[in-house]
Amino acid sequence: MIDRCGRNIDYLRISVTDRCNLRCIYCMPESGVRLVDRSLILQEPEIIRICRVMAELGITRIKFTGGEPLVRAGMDRLVYEIKKLSGIQKVTLTTNGILLKDQMEGLASAGLDGLNISLDTMNAEIFQQITRRDMMEKTLEGIREAIKYPSVSVKINCVPLGNEEQDICQIAMLAREYPVHVRFIEMMPIGYGKIFPGMSEQQVMEKLTEKLGKLKIYQGPALGNGPCRYYNIDGFQGKIGFISAVSHKFCSSCNRIRLTSQGYLKTCLQYTAGRDLREILRNGGSDQELEEMIKQALAEKPDGHKFLEKAREDDTENLCMSQIGG
Repeated sequence: MIDRCGRNIDYLRISVTDRCNLRCIYCMPESGVRLVDRSLILQEPEIIRICRVMAELGITRIKFTGGEPLVRAGMDRLVYEIKKLSGIQKVTLTTNGILLKDQMEGLASAGLDGLNISLDTMNAEIFQQITRRDMMEKTLEGIREAIKYPSVSVKINCVPLGNEEQDICQIAMLAREYPVHVRFIEMMPIGYGKIFPGMSEQQVMEKLTEKLGKLKIYQGPALGNGPCRYYNIDGFQGKIGFISAVSHKFCSSCNRIRLTSQGYLKTCLQYTAGRDLREILRNGGSDQELEEMIKQALAEKPDGHKFLEKAREDDTENLCMSQIGG
């Protein structure tokens, strides 16, 4: 799909639930967020139908997100069904890894192409402070299980918070110990993320270079669906990546749209603009009507975010990331 800015939109991120088994401080309050009734969450046939229509329009890659997608039963079955759709080239999933060990075999058998596993520290005490749960070992077990399946690429996502005890270099070392790529993702000023300054890409690179050696720009084939810039470090099996949406704005090449767990199609993370696809699905709408609504949303996809500017309050998204889809 080509949008009004000439960008090729071929990547759809689908939130399958607003539930999560962690309470990360930059994502939601300690008590959690108000969960929607399960009847309002898209059902498996509805997700498959949207993906089929999206594939006919040019979407080739699907990523499942949450909340935490693995708290939803039957994710392996959903992956399998989406992989069968004509035109879909890759299906990936982002997870905190807590439930991954027991589900990894099923996901790999279903044809999952890749995993993004969130891990912000290797320090158990700091992990508990960030996530408000004492579950770091569960995430590490999930990572160790995932790398047993060579057909599934594994990436570790870390959000630098500016806390020295977080020790981002220790996270980066996972790319030396295992054949995984470690990516440092800039804090997004969405929801609770607005109150955390995080660390700049330059600060992260300086820390890594000081302790791990020179980062050399990777110039090989693309390693994923998005805008991550990758680097090599001598002696590392995997690569180090940076996704810096605010300081290194990449909106001009944005290739993604998002579907919330309730079926709302968002064309930009910062803004509320979009279309309610669930309404068409549950009111007997045809595939042609669904397609037209998707095209209408795409016609209004913004040129880019304005996180560094003051946006109009009525335009700006106020939901937290777990409600939008991480």
